[in-house]
This record gives sequence, C-alpha cells and structure tokens, in this order.
Amino acid sequence: MNRFQAAERALRTAAPHDLLNAVRSVLAEQYGAEAVELFMADYGLTVLQPVSVLPHTLEPVSVHNSRAGRAFGSQEPHCEELGEGKVRLHLPVSVRGDRLGVLSVTLPDRDAALDRAEELADVADVLGHEVIVAERDTDLYLQARRKDRLTLAAEMQWQLLPGRSCSRPEYDLGAQLEPAYAIFGDNFDWSATADRLMLYVTNGMGEGIEASLLTNLAINAMRNARRAGIPIADQAALADQAIYAHYQGHAYLSVLMFDFDLASGRARVVDAGSPQLLRLRGGVVERVAFDAQLPLGMFEETDYVAQDFQAEPGDRLVFVSDGVHAVASPKGEAYGEAALARAIQSTRLLPAAEVPRAILRELTGHRGETVPDDDALVVCLDWRGRPDGS
Repeated sequence: MNRFQAAERALRTAAPHDLLNAVRSVLAEQYGAEAVELFMADYGLTVLQPVSVLPHTLEPVSVHNSRAGRAFGSQEPHCEELGEGKVRLHLPVSVRGDRLGVLSVTLPDRDAALDRAEELADVADVLGHEVIVAERDTDLYLQARRKDRLTLAAEMQWQLLPGRSCSRPEYDLGAQLEPAYAIFGDNFDWSATADRLMLYVTNGMGEGIEASLLTNLAINAMRNARRAGIPIADQAALADQAIYAHYQGHAYLSVLMFDFDLASGRARVVDAGSPQLLRLRGGVVERVAFDAQLPLGMFEETDYVAQDFQAEPGDRLVFVSDGVHAVASPKGEAYGEAALARAIQSTRLLPAAEVPRAILRELTGHRGETVPDDDALVVCLDWRGRPDGS
C-alpha cells in the first residue's frame, strides 16, 4: 500500500467526528507531517474557522489576507516558508467545486513537501468528501463553520441549500446569502444530470421563521416535482398549488427557474416574481427581461408558461434578489441596475465562486452601516458549454 492509499483508507475508516485525528496520524506516519490543522469557511465567507474540540482552539484566519485564505480563494495549494527548511502547505478542501475550507500541513523538508504537494492535495480532496458524508452523523464540522450563532431561520435556510458553489466542464456556479447568520426567505437550489442543469433563485416574503417555513415548502415542492421528471412550467404550477393550499394566498414566493440543456445552452425559463438576471457578454452588462408571471401561491391554480433563453460560451449570468437591486442607501437611493452593472464589471476577472461575495461587499458599502432589512442573494453562473455541442 502506497502513502496516498494509506491516507485514503485511514480517512474512509475513521469515525465521522474523528477525521481530523485520522488525517493527523496518517500524515505524520506517511509524510512526516509535524502539524496538521483543518479550517472550515464560515457562513459569511469572511474567515476560516479551525476545527477543534474545546478547550483546545486556534484563532480563525481571514479569508482575505492570510496564507490559508490565499489557497482557499485560488483553489490551488499555497506554500508558506517557515524557516530552517520547514514549510506549511495550505491545501484547498473542496468537493466538486464546492469550497469547504483548507487543510494546513507543516512539513520539515521543503523539497520533499513540494514533491508531494500534488499527492497531499489529493488527500485534502478525499478529506472534503469524507467531511460531507460525516455531516450526516456529527455536528462537529457544521459547528466549526460558524463564527457567530445562527438564527433558527438561518439554520433552516442553510440546511436547505445544495452547496455554495459547484463546477462542471460546462459551467461554474457560485452563490452567497446575506446576512449570512440571520437570513429569512431568499434561497437558491440547483441540480444537474448528464444532460441538464436546473437552477432556482427564490425571493421569499416575510421575516424569521415564517419566511423560512414558506421557502422550505416551496423548495421542497419544486424538488418533488423535479424528481418526478415533470417539466419546469409544471414544477412551478405544482409548487404554486402547494403554497396556496397551505397559505390561501396570504403568503407567496417569487422565483426565477431555469432548465438548461448542457449540450446546446438552450434553456426553458419561468419568471414568477422579483429575482432578476443580468448577463455579461462581450464586455457588456445588460439585464435580461422575461415575461413576468405571478409569484407562487398568490392565487389558486395559476398556469405558468416557460420561455426560451440561449446561453453562449463565455457568458456570465448573475442572478439577484430584490434585496440587492432594490436596497437603499442612507439617503434613500436604490442600488439599482447601473450600480449592479458596475459591480459585475469590476468583478469580471474573479471566478464564479468569488463573485457573489464580492458583489455583496460592494452592496454593503452602498447601504452603509445600517442593518439590512431584507435578504440579499447573488448567484453567478459562468457558462462554457460543450465543445461543438457534444
């Protein structure tokens, strides 16, 4: 058994709560590691939180200006020189493009460390998969992600999400919600097969638990219809019926739904409410408008009609909730389409996973120090398509 196989086996056989001890032990034995630490990205994507068991704790490190943060942002290993030949390798921990955190490994020999960096990066990938599986059975890694306490509504919303980013040959996706620790009803969902990508961007009404319950009902109704193989317009209709049956028109939910064909870039779209789409193509940002239809649950037995949309290789599609495009400054000025277009232009060189956080930072600057009175959601989709539509 080689070094990597030994590390992989140790992680796959470790108890869910004991992954860090397992990777420490095997990396010390097989690679001569002197120290191993695992950091998880917090919900606000501002710091990397250490995975540890009280009372032994480390300080969080910044996502923006730390060595580990550099590895997290670039999704590439980063080598930190420690002197006397020692180095610390910071290795991104990700699962299919969903960025979870960073594994930091201190090694005594710089040359040997660089020779083994790719192999250790593979160990970090295995660790990422095992963390996702382990979260079914332990709260350890979910607890490590929070630098503040989540509200109950936010806890429900984060548990509903598919992830915060993902990557496939045809596209890259990234999304972020704010305020991360106190979100209400905004949400996103995606699911892909070999041939299709379905993406929902939702803008819920209300506050607190009531908003979260409404969004949970809507997302699960759409998932239920999607998993039954039902077309996207009928998914909207069935979710509409489920919401109306429960709330009788007193609560409703806006959603923008896309069903992409991965080979051609053609999509069927249902626009039921307030989320907006802006497209960056050829250096130009423009809003893409669809025929607006009623939000889900507003009236009984609403019929929905899907429209056509074409994505081209190189397109960047940015979806936002009204907590982004309608947010007001201290002087009462709406953020608006022009400011949002400038934010999209200024972040055009960032990968899709970084764009939502960067746009939301600019939004915070526009809003000032006031506490947000609405959720803000940004989803970024970079479309590459398949070569020759294969």
